[in-house]
Amino acid sequence: MLLKISTNEVLDTLKINFNNEELWAVNVILAVIMFGVALGIKIEDFKRLFAHPKVVIIGILLQFILFPFITFLLVQIMNPYPSIALGMMMVAACPGGNISNFATHLAGGNSALSISLTAFATLVAIFMTPLNLAFWGGLYEPTANILRSVALDPLVLIRLVSLILGIPLILGMLIRYYKPAIADSLSKILRPLSILILVVFIIGAFYENWTIFIDYVHYVFMAVITLNFLGYFTGFYFSKLMGLSFKNQKTLAIETGIQNSGLGLLLCFVFFEGLGGMALCLAFWSVWDIASALGLAYFWSKKTTKVIA
Repeated sequence: MLLKISTNEVLDTLKINFNNEELWAVNVILAVIMFGVALGIKIEDFKRLFAHPKVVIIGILLQFILFPFITFLLVQIMNPYPSIALGMMMVAACPGGNISNFATHLAGGNSALSISLTAFATLVAIFMTPLNLAFWGGLYEPTANILRSVALDPLVLIRLVSLILGIPLILGMLIRYYKPAIADSLSKILRPLSILILVVFIIGAFYENWTIFIDYVHYVFMAVITLNFLGYFTGFYFSKLMGLSFKNQKTLAIETGIQNSGLGLLLCFVFFEGLGGMALCLAFWSVWDIASALGLAYFWSKKTTKVIA
């Protein structure tokens, strides 16, 4: 008699290979990316943000309250396999991705606002990423079971996020404040180079799991695309509802729709041992997120050019 194994069991027990050396490499790459972004952040950026607190409140509300809430609703509607659902919640719990700054610039958005929000959201994420994952994951019974099985400690998660994001952010800003010329030179090299290295590393790390990725990616395909679309849609129209300018609407749409999947992948491998559906969701997000952001930014850039012309 053959034992029938469900897709649910296969996905939720599937482990993607990722050794300790690769985990350390991701740690370093994410820290360098954050350091590169921080080199371009000035104290004046924060002053400018707090001079217009409405935009800050809307941006933080979108990224850490509305987007996780909409993700939770989407999980309830789509009812994906538990590990995929947890992957979606991890995406929503992470702060905005660093490529959002480049995409905002290309889209003709508010670059200063994008950079400032990235920095501020990163600081907030030190506490909000662990809390959001624990809160929303705990409300949905299938993901709550996974969280209980790994005994996730939010304080340990906070320490790791602080180490990867918080320290490089503060160090980069200090160099910008005291040695602006050095910061400018380093930033021009580090920001594009570190993002390129991360993309290449993710592709390389999953190369040895390519068969697994191809065989199972269709399970996360619609979930990732739908969630990404809802992020852009929510960011744009909620900002419009709040009376922000078109320039700021584009900026907050991109900031909401782009998430730091590199951080999500790292947390997945550190705390969940590369849980199959979760890792697949985050891996596909890291590829789709960049493609959709650049596509949307290019569309808006052409639209803005036509309006100006």
